[in-house]
Amino acid sequence: MNANFIQRITIDWNKIAEESYTRTIASLSGLTQLDFNHPVTFFAGENGSGKSTLLEAIAIKYGFNPEGGSRNYQFSTYDTHSELFNGMRVSRGAIRADWGYFLRAESFYNVATKELEYSDKKHPAENYHEKSHGESFLALAQKQFKPNGLYILDEPEAALSQQRQLALLSEIRQCVNAGSQFIIVSHSPILLGYPGAEILVFDDGEVHNCAYEETESYQITEMFINNKEQVLRNLFD
Repeated sequence: MNANFIQRITIDWNKIAEESYTRTIASLSGLTQLDFNHPVTFFAGENGSGKSTLLEAIAIKYGFNPEGGSRNYQFSTYDTHSELFNGMRVSRGAIRADWGYFLRAESFYNVATKELEYSDKKHPAENYHEKSHGESFLALAQKQFKPNGLYILDEPEAALSQQRQLALLSEIRQCVNAGSQFIIVSHSPILLGYPGAEILVFDDGEVHNCAYEETESYQITEMFINNKEQVLRNLFD
């Protein structure tokens, strides 16, 4: 057993409605167990391959609000989460996390608004709406990422420049060194390059391990940088 807060997830499909769209997602329909063996795990793959659906279910089952935030956040702007968490069991480690946060790019605006509403004299607002999208993302990471925490992130690179993605890597590294665990959905070849991370790809109809250099994010970026003119010529022609 490793030191991760989430050791394993199992899915009992008998507890998930027959009409659930999650049954039509190839990478998920045959998934019954997934182990987490590293402090940083990435979910990678094409759009619609099931990455965020699985990540969301894990977050909800662990006790996070579907739209994001810490486990203290309880609100609903518009329910869009799947039924997958109904059939999921999360096996936890021997040590409990001191803190945690579920960050998803698509609903960050709602979380930032709730942060204002939840603030008081003892917990002053960070005023994320007064910062640019990228600045607020990084500011949230710098405030919420703490030692001995569980952090579930859905495409955090969406608002970040390349330079700030590197800054996020540094924040992740500091937290991992202090006993934290991260599960991240990402298309970023920068974030996916985190040393020692496990990369799980959701393409080809199943969830499987993948080396960094074999991910499409890396290969397509490398191809474009090294052969820009030819790639653009083939694309436009």
